[in-house]
Amino acid sequence: MNRLIRIRHFFEKHGFAVSTRLAETLGMKVKSVRLFFIYASFSTIIGGPVLYLIIAFWLKMKDMIYTKRSSVFDL
Repeated sequence: MNRLIRIRHFFEKHGFAVSTRLAETLGMKVKSVRLFFIYASFSTIIGGPVLYLIIAFWLKMKDMIYTKRSSVFDL
């Protein structure tokens, strides 16, 4: 168990440096960079299925409106 705690502390110590270094490079607050990553992850998680459902609905409606007839005698 002690090994897991040391691994967790290592990633906590060095993992958060990404946001800090990015904020220093861009001249922003660290809190703003972290909030951006949080909002981006939520929008990606929610946006993907919503976009899929919109496209599926649009294709279904297109198929209902434009039916392809194979010949003139199918009227």
